[in-house]
Amino acid sequence: MVRCRRSLHSSPCCYNLHRVRVDVRRFRPPGSSAGATGEPAHGANNAGPGDPAQLSHQSRFRLQFPQLALRRRLGQLSCMSRATVRLRSWPLSILYYILPFGALKPLAKVGWRPTSRVTIYKSIPTRLLSRAWGRLNQVDLPTWLRKPIFRLYIWTFGVNMKEAAIEDLQHYRNLGEFFRRKLKPQVRPVCDSHCVISPADGKILHFGRVKNCEVEQVKGVTYSLETFLGPRNWTENLSANRNEDDPGTYQDALVTKEGNELFHCVVYLAPGDYHCFHSPTDWRVAHRRHFPGSLMSVNPGVARWIKELFCHNERVVLSGEWTHGFFSLTAVGATNVGSIRIYFDKELRTNNPRYSKGTYNDFSYVTNNNREGVSMRKGEHLGEFNLGSTIVLLFEAPRDFTFNLKAGQKIRFGEPLGTM
Repeated sequence: MVRCRRSLHSSPCCYNLHRVRVDVRRFRPPGSSAGATGEPAHGANNAGPGDPAQLSHQSRFRLQFPQLALRRRLGQLSCMSRATVRLRSWPLSILYYILPFGALKPLAKVGWRPTSRVTIYKSIPTRLLSRAWGRLNQVDLPTWLRKPIFRLYIWTFGVNMKEAAIEDLQHYRNLGEFFRRKLKPQVRPVCDSHCVISPADGKILHFGRVKNCEVEQVKGVTYSLETFLGPRNWTENLSANRNEDDPGTYQDALVTKEGNELFHCVVYLAPGDYHCFHSPTDWRVAHRRHFPGSLMSVNPGVARWIKELFCHNERVVLSGEWTHGFFSLTAVGATNVGSIRIYFDKELRTNNPRYSKGTYNDFSYVTNNNREGVSMRKGEHLGEFNLGSTIVLLFEAPRDFTFNLKAGQKIRFGEPLGTM
């Protein structure tokens, strides 16, 4: 049994100590003629003090080293704090997932378990990396270096520069200006015959009715509606609920008109897409809620991997009303997209160095002098990201509203989302 001393106040063990079965082999002294019965050879008792036959009892056994050494190492880890164990095991865990052919899988036989991929990914300082990336984006590039850098980006992410208002790459002084490039007005016509349009270029991750206060970020992976939008204390600036006395669930409280239901649509903006977003309909914005948080990637692959990813990431929720009731647009930040800009909100500051986890900041656009909030027209410029990210639309509409979309399809700003 491998034993390890611990202090009374040490943290609980992270690893269970296991009984170690030790295989032993008995050494035979040189010149010994012991048979299979293990009896000593004739004359062995006459050996001198320096003879191998006089070795101590412990030296006559040889331990099978690798398995015992690993188990002893796990016994040492059990005396450490959880943070120390996690720090010590991360390098080995990373190698466990990187090395091919399951090279480190034999370690599982001696009781070791790798740190989960999600835990490793969440430990990456994405906010710090995003701020560093933002600083780098503002560094002016030499004129001779602009074309090679931008062409490499165009080739990597498939950017269509023929749609840009300014096609000359040397015009963009830094990466930030290139990311926020404007489009030619005629390349994105706004559909006038439909009430809701796509707010940005991107890919449709998911859409449909909100059920049981859960919203799907991708197929099969959901997040809580209340966790995503936060407490419902901003509805005082909106119209009275149809069931003010007994609103029921959080989802029911958002529906203000009889016969309506709550719908959602998730649009993912890839790094090569147009990074500005626009108003998806005619509505008035009454409230803004800013959730500081992580800046993990919102790539569809990661969205399938991490549950409630959109609730962990930093986001800005704009809520208000349109013709059919409640309407909200949420800009979700991502890795290297710590900066979310809303054009009419000069007070908004995202990706601050310090923040308290689980907190949010509220700001009302309804004042004594402006009881309507901020009025937005369909297709009007609303904000921008510094790189690809995600926009989530949550809105109330009549039950006969239907989406004209397919999950995974590409969509452009100005194209219709659905009809009724």
